[in-house]
Amino acid sequence: MTQPQNLRVVLASRPVGRPKATDFRVERVPVPEPADGQLLLEVQTLSLDPYMRWRVSDEKSYATPMEIGDVMVGGTIARVHTSRHPDWREGDIVLSSAGWQRYALSDGTGLRRLDPANAPPSTALGVLGMPGLTAYVGLLNIGQPKPGENVVVAAASGAVGSVVGQIARIKGARVVGIAGGPEKCAFVKEELGFDVVVDHHAPDFAQKLAEACPDGIDVYFENVSGHVWDAVLPLLNDFARVPVCGLIANYNDGPADRSGPDRLPATMREILSRRITMKGFIVFDFPKEQEDEFLNVAGQWIREGKLRWREDVVEGLENAPEALIGLLEGKNFGKLVVRVGD
Repeated sequence: MTQPQNLRVVLASRPVGRPKATDFRVERVPVPEPADGQLLLEVQTLSLDPYMRWRVSDEKSYATPMEIGDVMVGGTIARVHTSRHPDWREGDIVLSSAGWQRYALSDGTGLRRLDPANAPPSTALGVLGMPGLTAYVGLLNIGQPKPGENVVVAAASGAVGSVVGQIARIKGARVVGIAGGPEKCAFVKEELGFDVVVDHHAPDFAQKLAEACPDGIDVYFENVSGHVWDAVLPLLNDFARVPVCGLIANYNDGPADRSGPDRLPATMREILSRRITMKGFIVFDFPKEQEDEFLNVAGQWIREGKLRWREDVVEGLENAPEALIGLLEGKNFGKLVVRVGD
């Protein structure tokens, strides 16, 4: 009898600059058999996130680089296919870190059981998952928006930015979103309820942003860098706060791309003269208690209709490499996920 096959995607080579499809390899290997104390997960949905670009690089970062041949990392929603673990039953739906593969073994460590009756399971990868928690802890711990202040959010239609802006609105701030293209801008304004949205593709983007922020910017949630940061920096008020969550405009930079303008002197001058707080953070810097708080609070906001989300769904694990490449170029619209199984 033919042994069942596990479809997986591994890192084939380290990208230089923009990743290529050939930097990834699709493999078919036998489905592993769980031992006592283990369970076999069948992945249903895979999360694609910008941090993955850092994980495939060998440059020093906050996380250990992946090795060539490793299964690509990623958060997943999975069904317990087979259980030999006393705490888990076949059919349980779980949040896991199974990565880019259809089947994976687990000893139960790090799994979180999900109840589909409470929310669609895929929300645990987005608005009720790592992106939502990132928005919550970064905005409230570092940004600390006050009622009436001006909060500007880059990548406002994305998984993190969309939640940042909605939380800022809930806290009573005036929110300006930055997004790319008319469709994304319309979604941010009409569906998410931001006060103003500016298209960063517009040739007069910097002028439009200045017009949208006549009283300056008190909190800027940085997801992008590049020309967006160039337009934001002159508008920051005294004592502005800048949570630095991502720099997606630079993730694909190769050695030749690093010979452009040096933004550091101008940035440091403004930080000093305006007493700006600019702090990078990783979501896992914050205590587990704040994650529990977030799940309770965000769940209530969703039930009250105050927190909305959008998913961009790609069909088929074999299409994950091209989808990730597109994500790094801003081609996704909402939280990007891959539907792996039924």
